[in-house]
Amino acid sequence: MAGRLLRGGLQAAGLCPRRSCGEAAGLRAMGFSQQQAQRLLDVESRLSPEHREAAVAQLLLLGLNAEATLGLLERRPELLRMPTKRLQERAEKLRCLGLDGGQLQRALIRCPELFTLPRKRMAAAVRLLRERCLFTAEQLREVLWTCPNVLLEEPHQLHHHFQYVYFRMGVQQKEMVKARLFRMPFAELRNRHIFLERRGLYQTPYKGQTQTNNPKLKDIIQLSEKDFLANLARSTPEEFEVFKKLLAREEEEEEGEEENRDALYTEEDEDFDSEGSKPAWE
Repeated sequence: MAGRLLRGGLQAAGLCPRRSCGEAAGLRAMGFSQQQAQRLLDVESRLSPEHREAAVAQLLLLGLNAEATLGLLERRPELLRMPTKRLQERAEKLRCLGLDGGQLQRALIRCPELFTLPRKRMAAAVRLLRERCLFTAEQLREVLWTCPNVLLEEPHQLHHHFQYVYFRMGVQQKEMVKARLFRMPFAELRNRHIFLERRGLYQTPYKGQTQTNNPKLKDIIQLSEKDFLANLARSTPEEFEVFKKLLAREEEEEEGEEENRDALYTEEDEDFDSEGSKPAWE
């Protein structure tokens, strides 16, 4: 009875039992357990055995073990549909950026989107980090393997994130790398920083001089919210929630004022462009 149900399920998925057994055997030969092989067959079940095995083999060649490869494909099944040549090219590009061995593996596990990210988008982010944010090649490599999601950010947002920390908080590149800056969303970092600032616990640099008694960026970023409030802000969750709502309201009001100013300037421009407004020499 169980065998008939299994065959029926495979046929409903578009797979014959014999083909499924053959594919499972091929995956087991690549190092997957029976259970792992079956889970892998459930990912993109209509894919041809040759294409599936070629894509899986490419990931295993990067040094990922069977469980890590399976987890990656369950999260991002579209990787199985990618041409193996493209997987190879993207892995080589990441190696050229300094990621290799364990660093490359960890970066891909944290951020499998690196395989599907458009090349121009990746190149723009890397160029910005090197040329405008002035991270050294070694610092860039550490940023990429510890915070690979940085490559997914829009360049202008990434630059704003960096500038805020560099100019507003007075933190240098070396400390940013050590703190794993780009793991925390910018909005959350800004909330924590301004909260500390308004409680008199963080001073903005004056004429480029950083205040040495400011909390470390690493602590601001890596502490849980509970520990951040208890150890750095010396406040309660309720106070922090009220602050975030007030800050959001302030931002909305500022945006409204900017829109009103823009509208006023637009009206003035239209007046100057109208027929009734003539040059002084006429």
